[in-house]
Amino acid sequence: MNALQNLFHNKKQNQLSLFFTAGYPTIDSTAGIIEACQKAGIDFLEVGMPYSDPLADGPVIQQSSTRAIVNGMTIELLFNQLEALKGKTTIPLLLMGYLNPVIQFGAERFMEKASATGASGLILPDLPIHEYREEYQTLFEKYNLSPVFLITPHTSDERIKLIDELSNAFIYVVSSAATTGKKQDFGQAQLVYFQRLKSMNLKNPLIGGFGIHNRQTLQQAWQNLNGAICGSAFLKKLAATPDAEKAVEELKKDLGLKMD
Repeated sequence: MNALQNLFHNKKQNQLSLFFTAGYPTIDSTAGIIEACQKAGIDFLEVGMPYSDPLADGPVIQQSSTRAIVNGMTIELLFNQLEALKGKTTIPLLLMGYLNPVIQFGAERFMEKASATGASGLILPDLPIHEYREEYQTLFEKYNLSPVFLITPHTSDERIKLIDELSNAFIYVVSSAATTGKKQDFGQAQLVYFQRLKSMNLKNPLIGGFGIHNRQTLQQAWQNLNGAICGSAFLKKLAATPDAEKAVEELKKDLGLKMD
């Protein structure tokens, strides 16, 4: 059982995850952000690997990725930064990005380094399920990494059940078919979607993302799913202050959470 699986084994509800882009706002921000999030009681983190063509991401995450690349961020440097943190933090980490850089790095080399530097899993939104099963599943299993797949309101029940079968940590519930960073609250369509998922009695926890930015959206996610992921709103806080601890606390305030 990796750290992420252990977390879900011990905490079933009201999970909160934050997403940030490695190398943003500065090349050396990664360690400070991870440490600040652990101190603030965030449950787990998604560490974004900068990519020049992030198709599923809205403008805030796109801009952070562009800035990180300009700053000189690379996958090799990210692994070095995570290696330096080993033994200093225990918060479960997921690496999130796109398949092409993983292939360029070398898939097995990437997974070996990810596991060795403390990652519990990978989120690769453009990795097709059939390709995962044929080419990558054995590598995920070899290096004890959890695959995390995304579903949307348009995902069929059949595909959701297949994803549930292949998953061993959680399922990433995309709240809408839009890109990340949209600030409207969840409407009736999203709530019906969440209820549909609950009625399927899936074995994996359901964690909602895309649109978590205030108390209402967080509470709606918590009431209908097992947890929530906040990305664009956190990146905006990081852009506004160089102090990672302050950025996390300001975000928690926006989400209606108690200050520690």
